[in-house]
Amino acid sequence: MHIKELREMSVDALKVKFQQLNMDLAIERRKIAATGVASKKVKTRELRRARAKILTLLKERGANT
Repeated sequence: MHIKELREMSVDALKVKFQQLNMDLAIERRKIAATGVASKKVKTRELRRARAKILTLLKERGANT
């Protein structure tokens, strides 16, 4: 997810995207816990970074999550 795309989104759309990323990250973490193997480390890292970008934008705009 590129920051340029995120900057074009509204605050409400960012909050929805943040919720979706939280769900995806939780699913990935459960898969890792169940199997004991982190087969998709890159995906987990991308999800965390995308969440961080959204949180940064929300804080810049003064919106609380």
